[in-house]
Amino acid sequence: MKSACPYPCYRTHTSPEDICVKTTEKISLIFFDMDGVLTDTYSSWRHIHDYFGTSNERSVDASLKGQIDDLEFMRRDVSLWTENGQLIKEDIIHNILNDIPLMKGGKEFVNFLHRHNMKTAIVSAGLDILAKKVAKKFDIDYVFANGVKTDIEGRLTGEGILQVLLIHKDKVVRQLSEKLKIPLEKCAAVGNSCFDVPMFEACGIGIAFNPEDDCVRKSADIIIEGKDLRKIIPAIRHCIQ
Repeated sequence: MKSACPYPCYRTHTSPEDICVKTTEKISLIFFDMDGVLTDTYSSWRHIHDYFGTSNERSVDASLKGQIDDLEFMRRDVSLWTENGQLIKEDIIHNILNDIPLMKGGKEFVNFLHRHNMKTAIVSAGLDILAKKVAKKFDIDYVFANGVKTDIEGRLTGEGILQVLLIHKDKVVRQLSEKLKIPLEKCAAVGNSCFDVPMFEACGIGIAFNPEDDCVRKSADIIIEGKDLRKIIPAIRHCIQ
């Protein structure tokens, strides 16, 4: 675990009114980051880069500094995924992502939440191809993640489909909260990186699961160490319906 977050702070893009007042309300809706939380991988994007021997670190840095937007970030990533001089087909991405292991205890934890009538959602800037598979495996109710465009032959076009802004996951949190008429004070978020802090601050409870650095720890209301989602259960028993 890193002691300090290596990325430019998202707070340069937010304001104090975006932070939810913490309460002791019972929670009814829980949001999950995917990479490093529901799956045991650092990043679904990086997993594909590792397969092709490429890197997106320069694009990540440019995005966080505001030099490029999220769509341009995705264009730069996808442009590196080639075979024989052509962009790959989507089914190759499916095959690559099949190697990513699910996080231990995920199915049991989500079942526990559903037994207590809680709604569940994935909010990830990762790939929706993986997010949909994870949601099906764990029986998660809602999925918000980013995609890639393909042509009629299933080959990547080089364009992305943007649903979740990397440093503004809280926007999706607020939208679903409003749609379901569940107050933000009755929402919880589970994440592991600084990119999940906006979700923590939008929700009544922020849960740092196996946190990457002290930035995440300091922003959370609950800290869970280790790679087993069942460890969250005793920590939230006091705030479930």
